[in-house]
Amino acid sequence: MEMELNKKNLGTIIGREKDEYPVKVLQFGEGNFLRGFVDWMIHRTNQKGLFNGSVRVVQPLENGLITMLNDQNGLYTLIRRGLFKGEVINDNEIITSIERGINPYTEYDDFIQSADLPELRFVVSNTTEAGIVYRGGESIDDKPQISYPGKLTAFLYRRFKTFNKSIDKGLIIIPCELIDRNGDNLKKIVYRLANEWILDKEFIQWLDNSCAFFNTLVDRIVTGYPRNEVEDLTKELGYKDNLLDSSEVFNLWVIEGDKKYSAELPLAETDGCNVIWTEDMTPYRTRKVRILNGIHTMMCLPAYLYGVETVGECLENKTVRRFIDKAVETEIIPSINFDKKELTEFAKDVMERFANPFIKHELLSISLNSVSKYKARVLPTVLEYIELNKKAPELLSFSLASLMHFYKEHGKDSSEVLEYFNRAYKDFNGTKESGEIFTKNIMSNLDFWGQDLALIKLFYKKVTHYFNEIESKGIKSVMESL
Repeated sequence: MEMELNKKNLGTIIGREKDEYPVKVLQFGEGNFLRGFVDWMIHRTNQKGLFNGSVRVVQPLENGLITMLNDQNGLYTLIRRGLFKGEVINDNEIITSIERGINPYTEYDDFIQSADLPELRFVVSNTTEAGIVYRGGESIDDKPQISYPGKLTAFLYRRFKTFNKSIDKGLIIIPCELIDRNGDNLKKIVYRLANEWILDKEFIQWLDNSCAFFNTLVDRIVTGYPRNEVEDLTKELGYKDNLLDSSEVFNLWVIEGDKKYSAELPLAETDGCNVIWTEDMTPYRTRKVRILNGIHTMMCLPAYLYGVETVGECLENKTVRRFIDKAVETEIIPSINFDKKELTEFAKDVMERFANPFIKHELLSISLNSVSKYKARVLPTVLEYIELNKKAPELLSFSLASLMHFYKEHGKDSSEVLEYFNRAYKDFNGTKESGEIFTKNIMSNLDFWGQDLALIKLFYKKVTHYFNEIESKGIKSVMESL
């Protein structure tokens, strides 16, 4: 029988006891991402002797992993696998930064009394995109409030009362949810609840003067519990870990906030954490959306039609790889207003991440809701390119034409989007003239693009050209010519 990973056995497994630090971070969310991202960074920074703080984890939903986490005394193993600077990385590390977990649905007093911890300074969260939402009907008296903002508001109010409005007991809130301006949105809901619950006016002043809500951008693929490999990994590790977590090697955390706080949370000083404090995260978000997400979206549909099935295969196929490289070098990077050297390095990192041999990312799974993805991730680059060059980009136009062909048989989207494509295809008979009508119908759809793209003549003509080329010559011939 394998040894269980817990505090009792830790000394036997790694040759030392678990470090005990004061709780400096309250974390809403016990899932794979935060454990493979924030908690790993704090662990690494503790190992350097730079932070010396632990994390208390709050389960945001009624059902979760807190019991399992506490059974292992907050311990778990992170396996990092991927390519880094051309080298294959495959390592594992027991993460010791979590003090314990709390389920506020069964341990509300423990949860709310955590606000009394004197050295608590930071709140981090990942409650999914649906977590930062206003929920009407909640009350300060609920035990607990259902929403994350509700719980956070009650928690902050408790701290305000416990420390008698002390200005130096405020908290720094750093959400990691994948929504734009996550800190601003969370702050707005907290203030709304404070007013609706008719909390002390001085509480609002305390929030203004003592607390801060930061916007963030997070980037790391955390693949989570490696279910299909557990038996082999358990033998390799020599102990049983029910909370095994796995991730890629790359990670990035951009925090939009006063850099003075970085001294209190010195993750940026720890090798490998890749934390950037900035006054404006917009360029970094643009870089990620336009390059990482943009490449995914612009390549996946033409590549699938070409006969490729995974992201890794895209990089191995010479034609698809040339298509991607040319789009990045000649159309995407030149259209982003950011340091070109940094953009090139970021794109290089992205391609290395795509080549990760440990992750099999199916193109069909990426293709879900490609219309809205093209609008958010690729279209801004197209419009910038046209503005700068007074002509339409060849490869990104071809990508949209490929999207139109993909939706003929393979589209995975809302029923409204699919029904619109089906109606448009009924009037398409394979001629160039009907191709022009078809592309105009698709590009004119305001619900798809937020504007009439057919009015941008350079773009409309280029997309129509490639749509008809694909129809008459086939996707392989056209992509190879590009």
